Amino acid sequence: MSRVLVVGAGATGGFFGAHLVRAERDVTFLVRPARAATLRSEGLRLSTARGETVLAARSVTAAELDGAYDIVLLSVKADALPAALDDISPAVNESTIIVPFLNGLDHIEAIEDRFPGRLLGGVVKVAAQLTADGVIAVSGATASMEIGELSGEVSERARRAADVLNVEGYDFSLSNSIRTALLHKWVFISAVSVICCTATGTIGDVVSVPGGAEFAAAVLEEAAAISRAAGYPLPAAHHEWLRAFVTQAGSPFAPSLYRDLLDGRHTEVEAVLASFSSAASGFGVGTPLLNLAVMRLRLHNRRIAALS
Repeated sequence: MSRVLVVGAGATGGFFGAHLVRAERDVTFLVRPARAATLRSEGLRLSTARGETVLAARSVTAAELDGAYDIVLLSVKADALPAALDDISPAVNESTIIVPFLNGLDHIEAIEDRFPGRLLGGVVKVAAQLTADGVIAVSGATASMEIGELSGEVSERARRAADVLNVEGYDFSLSNSIRTALLHKWVFISAVSVICCTATGTIGDVVSVPGGAEFAAAVLEEAAAISRAAGYPLPAAHHEWLRAFVTQAGSPFAPSLYRDLLDGRHTEVEAVLASFSSAASGFGVGTPLLNLAVMRLRLHNRRIAALS
């Protein structure tokens, strides 16, 4: 049986790792000592509209890694990536497949430089967050995972990974266009982050005030223009779906960058928004709304750093 190492047991890693555990895959979570202690004493707790599930989850710290794994799922934030790559080094050999679930694209070069030839592209979507008491609270009705070779080839190793990762509990697809999926998720994450962090509210909060829906639509148009300039235009139907999503009255949705902003935590502004802004500049695309959000979140991060 293929050995799977899930790096991180927060909202994303915990959610998808829990479903792999349920499907009786050979799963181990690589976590920090405090999280390992919680998992060992309380189990992996998943809360959905149907109630709470507690799963026995095997966990290790970096010092306890016990050899190579067949698949490594990287579900850490961008700032934690360098340390995570150091941590997983003993778990990676010539046949290990690494599938990252990070936002943006900057992580691809970093992983390829460290572990050449080991990488598959990965895109996951789930509405969940890790609560203060260690529960993965799932608010969305659906979730998905998409993996694939960055070259677009449907390779044998991608099929092997798909056989392991395709389990009940979320939609799964093996893609021949994972770069497109990565860019389009970047459009989504960037747009909702700019909307919510600039206006300081959920999507529903923003569109409830005069001019809010127009502001949200303008932010989306900036993000879509970057993707189009990069050679990955949004299909018309997907563009319309996104416009409806970011202008939906009463929507409680807010991205993780907004939650980090509200909770006084360091945000992923550089990997998600600043990198997107830099790409836009390279393509000659003007993004004043995106740039405003970058400035605001950089100031927020500076204040947080000054307090630590």
